Amino acid sequence: MSWKDQARSERGYHHGNLKEALLQAALDLIAKKGAAGFTFADAARLAGVSPAAPYRHFRDRDELLSSIAQRGFEQFELALSQAWDDGRPETVTAFERVGKAYLAFAREKPAFYSAMFESGLAVDVSASLQAAAERAFAVIRAAAERLAALAPPGTPRPPALMMALHIWSMSHGIASLFARGDSAEELLEAEVLIYLRGLGFLTDRRSADTADKKPPGQPSGPWGSPK
Repeated sequence: MSWKDQARSERGYHHGNLKEALLQAALDLIAKKGAAGFTFADAARLAGVSPAAPYRHFRDRDELLSSIAQRGFEQFELALSQAWDDGRPETVTAFERVGKAYLAFAREKPAFYSAMFESGLAVDVSASLQAAAERAFAVIRAAAERLAALAPPGTPRPPALMMALHIWSMSHGIASLFARGDSAEELLEAEVLIYLRGLGFLTDRRSADTADKKPPGQPSGPWGSPK
């Protein structure tokens, strides 16, 4: 491409459109090559601009990746929040939806997921990225706190924050390894049930949110449900 061609191409962008074109180009490259598989110049080339053009909006490649990761976490937070729905209609069902939403995001938006978790960027590389990541995690933490409240009195358990980190780690591991497989949801469900059962929680949705309605002394089955 000659300098005249470059100039004509860049004149097609007004302020703001170039930034969006670069973000989309980077997303396309991440989808094809991974978060570490492209350069700043590659993004400029795919966007149809000169190698110098991206510097109008981004300091360097890391800042471009940071912007993509931030957008990813914002969409991630929305997906988790909608799935959680403030614990409606009851806590365990809503908690299961959060796990499924986690896997669905990884499966349906792999370029964003890669930028968020596989780019090698520190989450505190920018204040806005860190804030977006913390808001997404806050949804899982809120769900863990609500679930922790269902534990029978006196049941030993880790703090809700640690529970949220454990659940996040399990979800992330399965999403990274098995998100494209048909059994990912079943794997996550089984892993979370085993984890919660080990902490002594009632993990059957029919009993977990209605435990206070059971007649005193009624026996329970292996997953907390009535025998």
